[in-house]
Amino acid sequence: MVEKIIAVFTEKFAEQPIVFRSPGRINILGEHTDYNEGFVLPAAIDKSIYVGITKRTDNLVNLYAGDFNESFSTDTDHIKPAAIQWPNYILGVVDQLQKQGHTIGGFNLVVDGDIPIGAGLSSSAAVECAVAFALNDIFELGLSRLKMALLAQKAEHVFAGVHCGIMDQFASMFGKKDNAIKLDCRSLEYEYVPLQLTGYKIILFNTNVKHSLASSEYNTRRKQCEEGVSIIAQNHPAVNSLRDVSMAMLQDNVAGVDSLIFKRCKYVVQENQRLLGACDDLKKGDVRALGKKMFETHHGLKHDYEVSCRELDFLVNYVKNNETVAGARMVGGGFGGCTINLIKEDAVEKLVEQISEAYHKETNLTLSAYTVSIENGTSKCNS
Repeated sequence: MVEKIIAVFTEKFAEQPIVFRSPGRINILGEHTDYNEGFVLPAAIDKSIYVGITKRTDNLVNLYAGDFNESFSTDTDHIKPAAIQWPNYILGVVDQLQKQGHTIGGFNLVVDGDIPIGAGLSSSAAVECAVAFALNDIFELGLSRLKMALLAQKAEHVFAGVHCGIMDQFASMFGKKDNAIKLDCRSLEYEYVPLQLTGYKIILFNTNVKHSLASSEYNTRRKQCEEGVSIIAQNHPAVNSLRDVSMAMLQDNVAGVDSLIFKRCKYVVQENQRLLGACDDLKKGDVRALGKKMFETHHGLKHDYEVSCRELDFLVNYVKNNETVAGARMVGGGFGGCTINLIKEDAVEKLVEQISEAYHKETNLTLSAYTVSIENGTSKCNS
């Protein structure tokens, strides 16, 4: 991919770029906990967004997206959201840097990558982090990884219009080979947890569907969680988020008041507990115990949080009683995207063949399967 970026860049701009990469991410456990100030357990993967970049002597910003075969130009005095979406992940970062008082000159940039778009692997966060890292390097801004991750998150809020938690950008920036990151979304304290899945592979099955409910229901779930917190806070003033809530508090304060809000909050409280247990499983190398928690998480996302869909449920149910599969669940916001599966290495090929056929028969859709390994976070590829 680095060679491809250099070749395209040279053709477009007649000069050699510096290339940077930022990976997509998976989340082992901790779905919908980030915006509730809980814990998440992401890991950076071996699929990345790459940017080639050079400084200009004027204020022009020339962008080219290999994925879309599209160009976009503006200048640093007129950074505003574009009518087409892909430049906004780049321009949003420039906008945030300018708002924080950094002087950004003109630049030429080519972006491309091998993260499947729309699969819930956070390709947008990878773009933002790659761009932040690249601009920080070529304009010598001296920003820390944490500053860049937070800035990339803000760029997504403001220019892309998605009010995401910090997990995606943090995982992309701070990823470490063969480790997951236990991240406290309240304090941003983090710990690397070894992800040694001896004898197992991480396989993603992409449903290749994205139901239109995804963004509206995401915002609804956030509100429902906040409503649960406000009910509990009437009797427990110290409670600021679901992070502070126990199952006993939920039973005593919410169960009898609103059964739907109770279900939503119950999932989040239990997921935080599961995640802390999963970190212990990983430290012991107990893949089976981890996998059991993944199945439990999917059950909660389907029945309590209600963000799954028929296609995701089919894939998880298909592998649930298969001895070669330690665990599986849906990942991401929901209503489509991927399931993550821990499958015994020697069983992967046969299972992919069987589930692809069964999925097509059931849904008339094609299943995509990706093997992922755990890699380092954002980095410079050449100089």
